[in-house]
Amino acid sequence: MPEQWNNFFVMVGGGAAALAGLIFVAMSTNHAIILQNTTHKNRAINMLSGFTATFMASGLALMGNQSLEMLGFEWLVLWLIATIIFVRGYVIAIRSGMSFIGLNVPRLAGGTLCYLAEVISAVFLILGYSSGLYIAAAGIVVLFAFLISGAWLLMIGIYEDRAK
Repeated sequence: MPEQWNNFFVMVGGGAAALAGLIFVAMSTNHAIILQNTTHKNRAINMLSGFTATFMASGLALMGNQSLEMLGFEWLVLWLIATIIFVRGYVIAIRSGMSFIGLNVPRLAGGTLCYLAEVISAVFLILGYSSGLYIAAAGIVVLFAFLISGAWLLMIGIYEDRAK
């Protein structure tokens, strides 16, 4: 991987790890409410898996002595799994009908597009196009916005349930 990308992946990976830790702490202090509400539970899973996938993708990118094609293969597997977890969790949350805070088609479509951008970036890398790194960077930056806002929606949902 070109050297200039290292700083980006160090920053993104560290941020993802820190945010995943914060989500985990928030979940552990509110576990009873999260476990009782299918929407909250799936949103928590989606936030943790999204930040974890971002952290793992950054770690894979920083591993030395591997080709972009190999990185693309690793990312393809990682991001396909993360995409499936995201879409599945969202669909289950919508079907549950327990809490509709932030459960709408634009959020589902936007989040899915971010994950698909990561899958596409992996395919570009597998095919030998380093432009896949730019697609991945754009997808990760926008995905962070979705993940952070999703975490905020989780907290709002928890506090609404506490108020009941």
